Amino acid sequence: MSILAIDTATQVSSVAVASEARLSAELTMQARLTHSETLLPHMEQVLKMANVKKEDLDGIAVSIGPGSFTGLRIGLAAAKAVCYALKLPLIGVPTLEAMAWHYPVPGVRIVTLLDAQKGNAYRQSFRFHEGRMEAQEEITVSGLPEVISSCGAMKEPVVLLGDVVPKKIAGKLELPANVSLAPAHLVMPRAACVAMVGLKKLAAGEVGNVMDMEPVYIRRSEAEVLWEKRHPEAAEGSAK
Repeated sequence: MSILAIDTATQVSSVAVASEARLSAELTMQARLTHSETLLPHMEQVLKMANVKKEDLDGIAVSIGPGSFTGLRIGLAAAKAVCYALKLPLIGVPTLEAMAWHYPVPGVRIVTLLDAQKGNAYRQSFRFHEGRMEAQEEITVSGLPEVISSCGAMKEPVVLLGDVVPKKIAGKLELPANVSLAPAHLVMPRAACVAMVGLKKLAAGEVGNVMDMEPVYIRRSEAEVLWEKRHPEAAEGSAK
């Protein structure tokens, strides 16, 4: 099987073509350009790099969150369009799970974090065991001091990765002895990891519906919260 994988959950835009045997091509960049400007050209470029025609793909895997609300919508919309046009399976891949595949190492607690604003992070931890990445908790939104404290209480080595690591943890928060930070080349999401999870899900028949798959936001956007504050009567009515 050969799939196209997309990750636009953060400021990083990443696209890859992979099969069970190999990673054929990957294009990952972090720039000031928006995903709406770069994603479709990158999809075309990575297919050309991999020498794979879009008609020969067996599915599209896309990172579905949590993460940037706008980035997730752009990535999922592009994936849906290609799947609909080519009649391909759509595989939704949880962003934090895909990131954990940077560290498929037994005996380490992998804690994936993405910026949830206001000093908080989307958080989930994993262990790699017998070829599987096993979630150890549900996704939560936690303050960064709480994240560091809880990781320090774990009786095993812990590695932290995600966009908040270079922005809000490295050099700013004191780390317990058992906690380390992922290096720069492993700290951010990559489509290669989305592809790895996506291939496993596709082989197991775990595919989504092109018409109703939605991003996993976890929390509401700031725009929604602000609108409810300004229109309390309308918000109360919609909740009934």
